[in-house]
Amino acid sequence: MQLITEKNISKMTIYIFIIIMSSMIFMISYFYVKNTYANFEKQMQKYVHEYYNNQKAILKKEVDTVIDILNYNLIKDTHSEKELKEDTIRLLNNISFQAKKSDYFFVYEIKKMEGGDDFARMIVNPNRPDLLGSYISTNYKDENGKKFREEFMNNIRLNGESFNQYAYKKPNSDEIKQKVSYFRLYPQWNWVIAIGVYTDDIEKEISLKREDLKNRIKEQVIQNILLFLLFLTIAIVISILISKKIDEVLNNYQDKVKAKSDELMQLNESLERRVKEEVAKNREQEQLLVQKSRFIALGEMISNIAHQWRQPLSELSSILMFIKFKYNMNSLDKETMDQKSQEAERVLDYMSHTIEDFRNFFLPKKDKQKFQLYTAVESVMTILSSALTNNYINIEMQIDENIELDTYLNEFEQVVLNIMSNAKDELILNKIKNPKIKIYSQELEDKVILFIEDNGKGIDVTPIEKIFEPYFTTKKDSDGTGIGLYMSKIIVEKNINGELKAQNTQNGARFSISIPKD
Repeated sequence: MQLITEKNISKMTIYIFIIIMSSMIFMISYFYVKNTYANFEKQMQKYVHEYYNNQKAILKKEVDTVIDILNYNLIKDTHSEKELKEDTIRLLNNISFQAKKSDYFFVYEIKKMEGGDDFARMIVNPNRPDLLGSYISTNYKDENGKKFREEFMNNIRLNGESFNQYAYKKPNSDEIKQKVSYFRLYPQWNWVIAIGVYTDDIEKEISLKREDLKNRIKEQVIQNILLFLLFLTIAIVISILISKKIDEVLNNYQDKVKAKSDELMQLNESLERRVKEEVAKNREQEQLLVQKSRFIALGEMISNIAHQWRQPLSELSSILMFIKFKYNMNSLDKETMDQKSQEAERVLDYMSHTIEDFRNFFLPKKDKQKFQLYTAVESVMTILSSALTNNYINIEMQIDENIELDTYLNEFEQVVLNIMSNAKDELILNKIKNPKIKIYSQELEDKVILFIEDNGKGIDVTPIEKIFEPYFTTKKDSDGTGIGLYMSKIIVEKNINGELKAQNTQNGARFSISIPKD
């Protein structure tokens, strides 16, 4: 059953729009709330960190204030040091802080700076009057097993001050709470003046701050969700109005579609006929192209036969002239006649073998056959040998004689011949000194690659793949047809299922023919 039709498309548009918008609003609200509370936790962590640092700064400032008072009193001449110490002890015991706070000053009189048992005497501690005047040890451990006195004495010896956190009895209570204290050495009297604050006092302040911030965030979240819902409502109303407009447009569109349908049917009929005509034309052009390629190959074959036969014909002419000369001189004996006849037969046999090679090369064969790569390339070299020798082109072959292919021999040889002929023509055209063509192979796991490389200055075409297009040639109009490489590309990639590529090297061009083993 088709859910969306022309009749219900406007309603389905509204439903889909409402579902999409509702989902979007839900997801936006969900992630907004999630991210808001995640940011809330980050802000609280930042606030707690700053609050603790602020409390430490306050503790340090209060100790600094006491030390400033002591330093001021020391410069007076009216009181003895003993009297100043007694006044200071009374002052520290009677300093009052904010209401509902449990912070207070406490003072150690250091006897042994290196620490240990009886390292100091407690002279001020409003929280622990039982310890006043007692000697204390750095080996003392709090409820958590922490030697906090040893820890702050290590810092006193290094820096003259120390911040420490440890567990200690809270004033007017038997509870053990965590405490943060600041210790400062007053070297004139060898005192360590300290003040601390219990962390549960800090946590109360933080809890109040957290509750206040959470309430504000809750209000903000509710406001934004209400805005999202208002936006959804407005969007739904707009979608209903748009759907009505869509209905009007669709009705007009249906009328136009009906009018165009008849025109389209007629166009399809004429288009089908035109397509058939164009396909027929393309096939005809392809046949002409193949026929032209065959004529070109035939012309090249005749030219190569002429090159191959030029020297044997010259030798045969010399033999006949020698026989005629001997005959005119009446000195043609049987032995000489037999010798020259054998030489003529040898030359004729070579010419006949050449014809057979060319006939086999251009004989169409449609079946695959197994052959040695080296032997196939040698066959091509036989056809081009005279043209290469006459132009002093050096051939360097590095082909493994054990490499065997299973494909169309004649078509493969035709491709090699086309590429070799092009390389020969470029070397001659550019008048290269010491012209050279290098032929070598590479055997991989799934394919064999034959490389044909020359030193003819390379292919000056961009992009280089353009040389494989039909009728494209870099030669003069009278010398090139632009079919050879195009047909070679078709043969390798469509018939042999291989790959033909060209690239420029430092000195010339290199073609690679990849033939699959399977």
